[in-house]
Amino acid sequence: MWRSVASNALTFLVVLVFLFGGVLIWAQNEYSAEGPLDAPICLQVNRGSNFTRVSEDLEGQGAISSGTIFRLGADYADKTSDLKAGSYLVPERASMSEITEIVTRGGASTCGTEVVYRIGVTRAEVQVRELDPSVGRYEEVLEFDPGAEEIPAAYEDFKSAVGTRFRIALAEGVTSWQVVEELKQVDVLEGEVAELPAEGSLAPDSYEVVVGDDRAGLIERMQNAQEVILAEAWANRAEGLPYATPEEALTMASIVEKETGGAEERPLVASVFVNRLERGMRLQTDPTVIYGITQGEGPLGRGLRQSELRRETPYNTYVIAGLPPTPIANPGRASIEAALNPAESDYIYFVAKTLDPADGHNFAETLDAHNRNVAAYRRLEAEQANQ
Repeated sequence: MWRSVASNALTFLVVLVFLFGGVLIWAQNEYSAEGPLDAPICLQVNRGSNFTRVSEDLEGQGAISSGTIFRLGADYADKTSDLKAGSYLVPERASMSEITEIVTRGGASTCGTEVVYRIGVTRAEVQVRELDPSVGRYEEVLEFDPGAEEIPAAYEDFKSAVGTRFRIALAEGVTSWQVVEELKQVDVLEGEVAELPAEGSLAPDSYEVVVGDDRAGLIERMQNAQEVILAEAWANRAEGLPYATPEEALTMASIVEKETGGAEERPLVASVFVNRLERGMRLQTDPTVIYGITQGEGPLGRGLRQSELRRETPYNTYVIAGLPPTPIANPGRASIEAALNPAESDYIYFVAKTLDPADGHNFAETLDAHNRNVAAYRRLEAEQANQ
């Protein structure tokens, strides 16, 4: 009898082991299998959260088939203590295993809110954007002037949200004074900039920052980036250019930057100024005169006066020969490369095609041809004035 009971018990135990093994294999397959999501979602993991809350959120959004299997799988993979707060893009059909990896690997949030502090040539603005998971693109939800007396109340909510990312976007052609002044308005940064950076030394680009970053440290990042760009362009420069040093090339690049916003035109504009230098002609460019007046402290806000065009200053290229003593703005990579690899041309003049700067310029090899282009531009000005 006891032998029969023992035999039955053993059989029952074997069946249980097989059943458990089958369930385990099924659960492992479920954990690694393609998930039920039909479209990407943005999953927010709050500080102090745990896998139970995350699994409930994922189940509620239809991203996983079983919260229990998700939690057990994460525990089996020894990931439960690695959960990171943030906002994460969960792609469609993501498996539970892939989602576990997404929320535990750390690093920057991959969706949610992004606050961009844009420093432009004529204005600065703060943009708050949120990623639309369905299209994988950021959509603007708030925009305002950082210097305004009243900052939108919603900004504080966005700024303090878990996973919010912050970027400083520096436009080509801004001056160092503008950069320092606008960074003072960026309230997620700390510290002072003790000394105004040399003009031209800051690389226009987008810089990711975190709350509490030091302003002086960010300036140093911008300077290091510009040094790398300039050194690389100088090493790959064309032969026979009229620059004795990389700094002179940087000055030329800043002039090119201020004369055109069209990327395709920069090598041609650079060729005009290089041709002028090589022929001993004056550069005769308004942006340098303007910089001599403003010292880079914001736009002039009016047209140049004849007296200003005749006045001798280190930056009045209608009067002085050669380059001004320093750059007149912070040029971007494209303008630096154009200054060091200008187009081959015989052009020595150019003037805007239309009243819209986006339409580019007419170039000329002779003064007669240039005068015709200028006359055409003046007619457009007169037509607009009479409308």
